[in-house]
Amino acid sequence: MTIQDFIPSPYTEIAKNASVSYQSPSNIALVKYWGKYGEQLPQNASVSFTLSRCKSETTLHFEKKNKGGYDFEVYLDGVREEAFEPKIHKFFQRVEQYLPFINEYRFVIKTQNTFPHSSGIASSASGMSALAMCLVALECQLYNDKSNLLQNNSYQLQKASFLARLGSGSAARSINGPLVVWGAHPKIEGSSNLFGTPYPYKVHENFSNYHDTILLVDKAQKQVSSTVGHDLMHNNPYATQRFEKANSNLQELIPIFESGDLDSFIALVESEALQLHAMMMASSPYFILMKPNTLEIIDSIWNFRKTTHSKVCFTLDAGANVHVLYPSGEKKQLQQFIKNELSKYCKDGTYIDDVVGFGAGVI
Repeated sequence: MTIQDFIPSPYTEIAKNASVSYQSPSNIALVKYWGKYGEQLPQNASVSFTLSRCKSETTLHFEKKNKGGYDFEVYLDGVREEAFEPKIHKFFQRVEQYLPFINEYRFVIKTQNTFPHSSGIASSASGMSALAMCLVALECQLYNDKSNLLQNNSYQLQKASFLARLGSGSAARSINGPLVVWGAHPKIEGSSNLFGTPYPYKVHENFSNYHDTILLVDKAQKQVSSTVGHDLMHNNPYATQRFEKANSNLQELIPIFESGDLDSFIALVESEALQLHAMMMASSPYFILMKPNTLEIIDSIWNFRKTTHSKVCFTLDAGANVHVLYPSGEKKQLQQFIKNELSKYCKDGTYIDDVVGFGAGVI
């Protein structure tokens, strides 16, 4: 697929005033993407677990209007959020050539998250992917030609991922699940910089129903946004080596996923998390998003694994919170460990239990 494949043919219908509703989850990258170029394109390929319970639920109300230009309002949990609207305006500018109807309708976007807004979990991936699903659903109503590409479910998902990427890069990985690759990689058939694709190869049952408990170390807004962090990779002295290493790590995961080798999985995933934060510390200006309790949690996980031979590991996003990953067979033991030992390092003792899921869907 190329960019041209997402520019629609002329519409043949006018959608009635109505609404569509979709939910889409967040995701947690195992091989990280950090650094982009062009229009939201990744410098290296990444792969993520799609989550299940941490998701955004979005309803898009639309009505035909006579005057051109963008016309929309955004509501979070029933309250108008004008602070979110500049980001949606920028998103509309980016997607207009792929969704020309957005000038012809007035939109009310109502969204809510199943996780607390102040939880420190980035909602951009789930929110932008849910909105993209709604917009593609609306576009499907603008054709009466049953042979149109948009009547194909696989194409709909690809276009939604393509659009979501233009709002938030990692949102490209939230449309499908449980494992999604985003970024062209020579060893991953069908992979693309333009949209996320389901991981196409054999995955061992060890990775079925994998758990992710998210420890909320810090609920405050990050002092350096992900957008700024990505931009700082342009002058990072280790950027080229990092992009090469990420692609190499993704290639190494192929036999790990097939064999179910959890020890190799742990070593690679934890290394990826630490490399992500090393890039932040090597930026100019440098910055640190981890907090003291982030390190306490990592140290506790390492000690627990050493003494119990558990297959638990951690990963990090671009923040202080810790994602504790473990196979379903260890659920009881690990959730007890988290409750008794790790929760004390969380803000107000707060953490969220999640499990891998299967992507976006209609509500």
